[in-house]
Amino acid sequence: MKFDTLQQGISFYENYAKVSGFDTRLYSTKKRKSDGKISLKYCVYNKEGFRETPRLQLNCKKKRPITRMGCNVRITLKLIND
Repeated sequence: MKFDTLQQGISFYENYAKVSGFDTRLYSTKKRKSDGKISLKYCVYNKEGFRETPRLQLNCKKKRPITRMGCNVRITLKLIND
């Protein structure tokens, strides 16, 4: 699909996720070196990937449940100059 702006693509995916019954989060952004504009953006399923340090190993007063499950659902939005 093509969108006029990256924000329209993000909105589309968030609406799709809501209708389908899952949540999303913005994962990563890449900028062009030439002009600093955002050229690539990743939106992922909120349970995508794993945390770097398991929370069980940290010395925390409040233990939080592990929320990431390793699912690789994502969409890549790329800015294309026409």
